[in-house]
Amino acid sequence: MEWNSTQHFWLIILCFAVAFIPRFVPLAFFRTRKIPKWFNEWMGYIPIALFTSLVVKDLCITSSYTLSVAGKAPELIAALIVFIIAYWTRSMALSVILGLAAVLILAAFI
Repeated sequence: MEWNSTQHFWLIILCFAVAFIPRFVPLAFFRTRKIPKWFNEWMGYIPIALFTSLVVKDLCITSSYTLSVAGKAPELIAALIVFIIAYWTRSMALSVILGLAAVLILAAFI
């Protein structure tokens, strides 16, 4: 299927809307309202919950959607390293960078 310029234009507009609306609606809603303290505390758990779900899926779920950690030694060791670094430093960026370096190094030797 060949796409013409008009179809590409509408695809870009729709992608913009999909990316913009989830960011704009909460901003517009909470602009004039006071955000409850419990909500701010609850939202603090969202980034770590999303990060954990991505890591667990990559480490434990195979491409056939079965639970297995066979052949994942470098990734599991790197995950342990990342957990320790994240616990001590509380830095997501440092944890991710050192975790990627650990996977690269461990994959070369294991």
